[in-house]
Amino acid sequence: MSHNLHLLLLFFFFFFFFLLLVQLARSTSTTAIGQWQLLQESIGISAMHMQLLHDDRVIIFDRTDFGPSNISLPNGQCRDNPHDLALKIDCTAHSVEYNSLSNTFHPLNVLTDTWCSSGATLPNGTLVQTGGFNDGERVVRTYQPFCEVCDWVELPNKLLIRRWYSTNHALPDGRVIVIGGRRAFNYEFYPKTTTRSFQLYKLPFLAQTNEPHVENNLYPFVFLHVDGNLFIFANNRAILLDYTRNIVVRTYPTIPGGDPRTYPSSGSAVLLPLRNLELGLNVEVEVLICGGAPSGSYLKAHSRQFLPALDTCARIKINDPNPTWAMESMPMARVMGDMLILPSGDILIINGAGSGSAGWELGRDPVFTPVIYHPDNVLGSRFEIQNSGQIPRMYHSTAILLRDGRILVGGSNPHKLNNFTNVLYPTELSLEAFSPPYLDPNKRELRPTIKTPVSSSKIQYGKIIEVKFTITWLIDPFSITVTMLRPPFNTHSFSMTQRLLVLTNTTPVMLTDSDQFQVNVMAPGSTNIAPPGFYMLFVVHHNVPSTGIWVHLM
Repeated sequence: MSHNLHLLLLFFFFFFFFLLLVQLARSTSTTAIGQWQLLQESIGISAMHMQLLHDDRVIIFDRTDFGPSNISLPNGQCRDNPHDLALKIDCTAHSVEYNSLSNTFHPLNVLTDTWCSSGATLPNGTLVQTGGFNDGERVVRTYQPFCEVCDWVELPNKLLIRRWYSTNHALPDGRVIVIGGRRAFNYEFYPKTTTRSFQLYKLPFLAQTNEPHVENNLYPFVFLHVDGNLFIFANNRAILLDYTRNIVVRTYPTIPGGDPRTYPSSGSAVLLPLRNLELGLNVEVEVLICGGAPSGSYLKAHSRQFLPALDTCARIKINDPNPTWAMESMPMARVMGDMLILPSGDILIINGAGSGSAGWELGRDPVFTPVIYHPDNVLGSRFEIQNSGQIPRMYHSTAILLRDGRILVGGSNPHKLNNFTNVLYPTELSLEAFSPPYLDPNKRELRPTIKTPVSSSKIQYGKIIEVKFTITWLIDPFSITVTMLRPPFNTHSFSMTQRLLVLTNTTPVMLTDSDQFQVNVMAPGSTNIAPPGFYMLFVVHHNVPSTGIWVHLM
């Protein structure tokens, strides 16, 4: 009798344990569609450009010739600039530093015009920002993290020619390459530490993709290939450039349909997460390009004909022996959207318009609804529609990932000046946070917490990293991944140097404490796979990432 009772109790134990697992599985599979939060009603400027630094502060700036902003420079400072096209003496700021941990901000003093400029970070974490308009077109500006009283340092005439609408990318040797811009069919390097760095290198591809009256090749999409060359996409086609020898080593097919995707057609693009890094040159490397405006949109919008935006995405394996574009359709058309890689390896598509083009007053039909793209799902099940925001994020809007997994969203100024009333889409000074589904409170028990390494730890190429973390409920040890993400410079629908690495890892091992685990991962083995610098490292469980920690890859 006691034996039967024992079996009965054992049956009920496993039965209720099974029900618990089913309930947990249901709670984790329930569709969570993201949440919005207003962080700041006004930061005084419109967030045209954004970069997260490794002290968790975000450097934000617009342009200096909009006229006065809505935030004053501190201590009665004024900018005295006889070359400025709006105000010769301006006592307002056009850049701010936003602290993402405390949700506070303060003004910065940028002297020369940063309109439609570009940027990247150096291996030591310093932001290098290049070019702009008017008196800023050949200026390099730097911003140093972890300063008590930080501000911009401006270095005039450090660029060889004017750089306006150019693209930057961090390189394996620690330098930054600056590519293209208006009437700039070439590239150069910064810092200029070698004799070759003082040379200008012609890039005929940019002239070939330039269209009369439109210049549909601005802000080209640039990604570092694992072989050390650069994938460069402009207008509707792409090349692989050996920038060390100034040789095009591969030409890719024109994107199907032939519609332009770079500014002012302004689709967006990402390098999909790099996996199986131990394979070196055999790592599968894919680029995804989504949205944009069809041919003719820019000129027709000037005549108040606003063509529907593109609703297609194109995906290509750039190291395939016979690369071809694979097409798929988004749930909605979008131009001027931003594509951000999430710590989980999914792609967020956010901001933008449903018709028209980039440019002053040329966009219509704001797209309030973000979409998440799941690159590992089968074709036809990759897009997941999210909760809609309420603020139009049109021309000159931006978005970046924060270390806690939220998306910082700001900007939108489709006017030549700061216009807050009597316009279709007023100048937008607010900052919002979008929280993807993995931040849903119902998934809190699935979220890891990293214990070691500690933030700002130095990691070396090809070395083993012992990652210790706690988790309340480890539902699937085989779903544990460790990812590293390089925070990009975001402007005009493109995130420069954005890159996510899925590190090769072992199965988690439980430590002495029942909720503490360790997983060993291998750091990237090559600067071609991951240029030196600061990255955010995440532990991801069941598609739910931890808060990241900063690591310094060197």
